[in-house]
Amino acid sequence: MAKASLSTDPSRSNELREGRRLEYLTIAWNAVEAVVSIAAGVVAGSTALIGFGVDSVIESGSGAVLLWRLQESDDHAAREARALRLVGLTFLVLAAWVGYESVTSLWSREAPSASYVGIAVAALSLLVMPWLAYRKRRVAARLGSRALESDSRQTSLCAYLSAILLTGLLLNALLGWWWADGVAALLMVPIIVSEGIEALRGEHCEC
Repeated sequence: MAKASLSTDPSRSNELREGRRLEYLTIAWNAVEAVVSIAAGVVAGSTALIGFGVDSVIESGSGAVLLWRLQESDDHAAREARALRLVGLTFLVLAAWVGYESVTSLWSREAPSASYVGIAVAALSLLVMPWLAYRKRRVAARLGSRALESDSRQTSLCAYLSAILLTGLLLNALLGWWWADGVAALLMVPIIVSEGIEALRGEHCEC
């Protein structure tokens, strides 16, 4: 009877649909963000912008993982455990990219051109990502989904990286401080790694 009630609970079904809508929005936004950021980064010669675009690709992959997790199914526990591991791996991949891009840009003393397209994308991301993270946390709490909660933290990290990118781009454009975004991004790496390890070690919830 418990299994049947889970699959027919209208409240749970509504929350699952809301979770899927949020993941579709995340994937769509990150796809646009990735294309624009990578293109703008190539034009400006900005490793930070290119790295941010790659981050958006990883975020899209994370959203796809959570879409798979949020399908109507009785196999919630197994899906939850697999999704947590995959989300954790995307955190670690993200940390590797941020670390690599920041170290190489600092080592080579690259001075990218001012990118006003990049500034606009980073500013928009600062509006979109915190809202998505907030909505995901609310749905995750109602579903008791640690995978969606972990994904909401990854979305928050994307917002932090947007702030770092925006600061670096503005300092480079206005003051010529080419190193500002590289140093700030490098400081984020330990935080991203810790989130990845937490997700990889996390146990699935009893949904």
